Amino acid sequence: MESVGSIIIYVIVALAMVVFSVLAVTTRKILRAATYLLFTLFAAAAIYFMLDYEFLGAVQIAVYAGGIVVLFVFSILLTSKPGDNSEKLTSKSRLLGLVASVAMLGVAGWALLARCANFTARPEMQSPDMNEIGRTMMGTGVGQYLLPFEAVSVLLLACIIGGVVIARKR
Repeated sequence: MESVGSIIIYVIVALAMVVFSVLAVTTRKILRAATYLLFTLFAAAAIYFMLDYEFLGAVQIAVYAGGIVVLFVFSILLTSKPGDNSEKLTSKSRLLGLVASVAMLGVAGWALLARCANFTARPEMQSPDMNEIGRTMMGTGVGQYLLPFEAVSVLLLACIIGGVVIARKR
């Protein structure tokens, strides 16, 4: 049985994740949004650590909280003035956003309920060692991730080049 302390910590981390996620998408200052995203990613790493996924938590902090947020901030500073407010949404955009949010909530709820209805106990998983994780991440076979890894790196490089080109035009 779970201890009361771990449940309380989980609730605190989950609430922090929800609050910072909402703040990230509702603030009009773009650097604050990036900062709130950083806190959301740290909270996700805390969840991984609580689940005893130390490697995934470390990757979450190193790659997402460290690399991706720094890339976002770098791009923001290159392409806009950091103190500027974003423009207010028109009522048409708000209505469209609300409809899309409700639709996605319905789809996510349906997917969750459909998944939980078919839930059966799974066999105990083995913890992979670092060699197996490395082979899976950098392998080229079926179920391995070298091609998606390289595709994401090319996409990020294209984003950086695009940011530099936009910044040089100003």
